[in-house]
Amino acid sequence: DVGLFTADEEIGADVADLFNYLTGFGKPQRFRKLLVAPFTLRSGLVDEIRAVAAAADAGERARIRLKVNHLVDPKIVDELYAASKAGATIDIVARTSCTLRPGVKGLSKNIRVRSIVGRFLEHSRIYAFEAGERATTYIGSPDLMPRNLDHRIEVLVPVENARVRQD
Repeated sequence: DVGLFTADEEIGADVADLFNYLTGFGKPQRFRKLLVAPFTLRSGLVDEIRAVAAAADAGERARIRLKVNHLVDPKIVDELYAASKAGATIDIVARTSCTLRPGVKGLSKNIRVRSIVGRFLEHSRIYAFEAGERATTYIGSPDLMPRNLDHRIEVLVPVENARVRQD
């Protein structure tokens, strides 16, 4: 697993708002930095994928790297296909289920999928997006499944320090 220690006040406020929501003391109006299901996670990921696709379309650096246990959400798969068709390079490490078909000419030729199978349970989820000069990395709990994106509380937090993103 991966974790993040931070003194970022906006992330702290997002966590406090989420905790208050979970305990019944409030409903977050908007999150500042966290992507939280079922509120902003799906739309935030789609926005990131589309930004990479737009960068690819413009001939800029365009890469997506995902490390998840499951990739089975049809809408996310379609967005990844669209980014691949635009020219983005996509690398996916999926521990178990993956419904995306990599390497299909005209659909997913720029997508590579690998699987980690072994005696150690691999739980870290990492989402990295490079669109032109912009690089965004998130770590957290959600897999790319409808239940995780739409039906339960799941959180991705941005890794904003460039050195930590590199690691």
